Amino acid sequence: MGVNPVIAIFFGGDFMYKVGDYVIYNHDVCKIIGLNSFRNRDYYVLNSNIDLSLKINVPIDNCNIRNLISRHDIEELIKRIPSISVIDIDSKNIDTLYKSLINDGSYDSLISIIKTSYLINKERVANNKKVRDKDLYYFKLAESYLYNEFSIVLGMNYDEVREYVVSEVSKLV
Repeated sequence: MGVNPVIAIFFGGDFMYKVGDYVIYNHDVCKIIGLNSFRNRDYYVLNSNIDLSLKINVPIDNCNIRNLISRHDIEELIKRIPSISVIDIDSKNIDTLYKSLINDGSYDSLISIIKTSYLINKERVANNKKVRDKDLYYFKLAESYLYNEFSIVLGMNYDEVREYVVSEVSKLV
């Protein structure tokens, strides 16, 4: 049983999502593929961009859904990347800090993780040491959250986004 698209208003803001829109739900880029109503509640039907077989029913009034970043905001964020701080590499609680920053979900936090884990891994490789699995895990996770979102907005694939960001940042430093 479908719901009237006019009802499909996200109650936490002044905007409406409709079928075909891309949104972020729990760090994942999703496409709204439908609207449903059951148990006296209206739901968006989301399709994860990472796992196309995954269909997620999310209540329309769920506050864990947000818009994708704009192209303009991506460009402004890229300009700020050189000034975004890294995590204290000597911290004994770096894993806890990584988790906290991932859960924070801000773009600055994701970039901080990427920069920190990149520097740690670069230093370990230069010293003929093995790359730590945790650093690599959080590096890839932060990149995934950031670049999957950017790829939809910029109309590029994941690898093209990574190359674009690296190229634009290298022009700044």
